[in-house]
Amino acid sequence: MRALAVTAIVGAALLGACSNQPKFKFEPGVCYYVAEPTSNTPKLQKLADGQAQLELCAARLEEMRLRFLRMGGSNNEVTGAYQGRFIFIDREGVKISKTLTGSRFFSMARTGDGRLAIPGAIQRDETGRPVAVAAEPVAP
Repeated sequence: MRALAVTAIVGAALLGACSNQPKFKFEPGVCYYVAEPTSNTPKLQKLADGQAQLELCAARLEEMRLRFLRMGGSNNEVTGAYQGRFIFIDREGVKISKTLTGSRFFSMARTGDGRLAIPGAIQRDETGRPVAVAAEPVAP
């Protein structure tokens, strides 16, 4: 039984070591834009320094995406990276992943007016659609 457990652990380690994902060196607090040149090998380009959280990096990437769209660009999707996590921004919101091609987990959703917010903070109407304006705060 013990030999089976050791074999399973070694096999999992070998499968992880054989990954063909590109390896990147991340600096603490640096937000990167992931660019794909013509050779299809992703490249990191530094976007911002001193970002304290992944959400702040996502905000910088969203800002870049909107600027490109205002200049006449047509790409609605942006990929970035922050301290070993990849950030994917599209029309639905923000998703994060440990790898470029792995499973993506929903992090932030778009409100009714297009802003990004944590999914639990979005108010919805009776049909489930996001409400653009939050309700007035209750006076104490």
